[in-house]
Amino acid sequence: MARPWVRRNVGEQRLWVWMPYQGGSNRRWILEELGARVRPEWNKPAGRWEIARPHLCVLTGALAERFGEVDVYLQFAATERCDTRCQEAQGDDCTCSCMGENHGGAAYWRTWLLVGDTTLVDGARRERHLRIQASQRAESRIGSSVP
Repeated sequence: MARPWVRRNVGEQRLWVWMPYQGGSNRRWILEELGARVRPEWNKPAGRWEIARPHLCVLTGALAERFGEVDVYLQFAATERCDTRCQEAQGDDCTCSCMGENHGGAAYWRTWLLVGDTTLVDGARRERHLRIQASQRAESRIGSSVP
């Protein structure tokens, strides 16, 4: 079975999510995990779900629990300086050049496995590829701004 993935791109308002179709309805499962107020959108041409960015931690933890592990791709702006807004931030949405190292609410990803090196996507974006395994769900919820 293919491994599910979540991608958080710089400049995109929503997470991109792909998971194998399993158990009747992926939409129903997303709503059960993230809450009835969530509005997941199926992007049919791209073959992926699009979900609001604040759900990153809860979603990745739930996917890891359901499928055993999930690949996570986080993009960062190489030209965006890290400053006190990042260092004192609440929540988990860091996109600056520190790549989450100094982010106030980003301790959630420190327990995830780094897969390979950081990749330069283009001159302005860098990307980290991480993998979350099922046993890491509890740690991924720490620091989450989404209940």
